Amino acid sequence: MKITGLDIRCCKLDRVAIAGEAMRDGITQDGMEFLVMTVKVDSGMSASMFGFAGRSALGAGHLAAASLRPFLLGRNALDREKTWQDWRVADRWWHHLPIYLYGPMDCCLWLLGAQAADQPLWRYLGGARSTVPVYASSLVLPDANAYAKEACDVRDAGLKAYKIHPPGRSLVEDIEIHRAVRQAVGPEFDLMSDPVAPYSLEEAVRFGRTLEELDYLWLEEPMPDENFSALRELTRILDIPVVGTEVLAKHPYSVAECISSRVVDAVRADVSWTGGITGALKTANLAHAFHMKCELHTTIFHPLELVNLHVNGAVANSTYFELLWPTTTFDFGLTTPLPIKDGIAYMPEAPGLGAELDWDLIDNATIATL
Repeated sequence: MKITGLDIRCCKLDRVAIAGEAMRDGITQDGMEFLVMTVKVDSGMSASMFGFAGRSALGAGHLAAASLRPFLLGRNALDREKTWQDWRVADRWWHHLPIYLYGPMDCCLWLLGAQAADQPLWRYLGGARSTVPVYASSLVLPDANAYAKEACDVRDAGLKAYKIHPPGRSLVEDIEIHRAVRQAVGPEFDLMSDPVAPYSLEEAVRFGRTLEELDYLWLEEPMPDENFSALRELTRILDIPVVGTEVLAKHPYSVAECISSRVVDAVRADVSWTGGITGALKTANLAHAFHMKCELHTTIFHPLELVNLHVNGAVANSTYFELLWPTTTFDFGLTTPLPIKDGIAYMPEAPGLGAELDWDLIDNATIATL
């Protein structure tokens, strides 16, 4: 299965806009930018997948074309481990790509294998379970009332849990928001918190103690992922599980110390920022060997979310399947909705991805083909 081509589309979907305050950086996105990578092989088969592109699909696309295409051409698409190991060396020498560019290419390689084997991807990866519960994650909302209303909307839509991304402007405000949400949804509905690294150690301890009082399921990234010393101390002090590592580069190697020395209680990985399916599986399986959870992180774009769901079906140590809310903002890229009913995601049974990409949308969103 010799690789003969890597096509890269740079895309921008103008109808999806995200206000700056919803992402905390104050910069409005007047359209969602992304990549679509297609790996072609000599048998005539191909596989395509969306890719994160930050604020510039053109910038990300040119980096991928300059580095990944010459590296990939001529290789056997089934030699995924050799490709992974060779890229680790090559990237260190003279590429240093962003953490999100290898992932979609790696997903394509696994999809090609699953298609050739006539197996759904999750079963081709090993097959651990056919269903997983779904939770929704907020963007940054204006105030406590907005979070409380959204949490109730998520609960009433049948999803099984809700995670708060608070504004991070003030510890007092963030605590108020988390109290309001717990009061709104009641004691039986699972809640999590992801402040996205705004706190000092002392603030994180105070915040974590409040979440324990409110019976939150976990506390995610209260301080930067790379702050191993402070996170290890926070993990030691708190009873609530501390979760992290989603933005560390070079999974699973960078995460090994976090797992073995209990920097956090549970790690994060995904098929977008962790080096594709290969990286996500390596991190999840490493965590499993230490009896630790690997909570899979949203990939934003629903075609990538479907790949993430397949990985969720292939591992036993992830609690939930995560989606950003409102899901209608991000539900583009597939011709059919994600396979979710009553808050439960079901693994596809068709070969490969188990769904078709929306090529009409992709064609209309393409601003450059590299």
